[in-house]
Amino acid sequence: MEIIFRFIIGGAVVSVFAVLGDVFEPKSFAGLFGAAPSIALATIALTIHSEGKSYAALEARSMIAGAIALFVYASAASWSMMRHEVRASVSASALISVWLAVAFGLWFVCLR
Repeated sequence: MEIIFRFIIGGAVVSVFAVLGDVFEPKSFAGLFGAAPSIALATIALTIHSEGKSYAALEARSMIAGAIALFVYASAASWSMMRHEVRASVSASALISVWLAVAFGLWFVCLR
């Protein structure tokens, strides 16, 4: 029963964010609105329901740290591709250590 509930809630939230992505300009934001925020919100809502607010707060804090690490990684990869004309596959592969360092650093400093 819980799997069906997760499917319905997750699908509904993803659909709402996909509609928001279609409404706003530029259309390249559609993927941004349709993916991570909707899944994160659905996960938090289900976690509150099943585990309680304090556990969901811990999970949300971890999601924020992961998002910060991803932002730093994406910024570094974008910068290396634009500044040094490195191919995307090389930049993404070489800089994955940046994501790991930021994620574990945030965990060690803030979340531990």
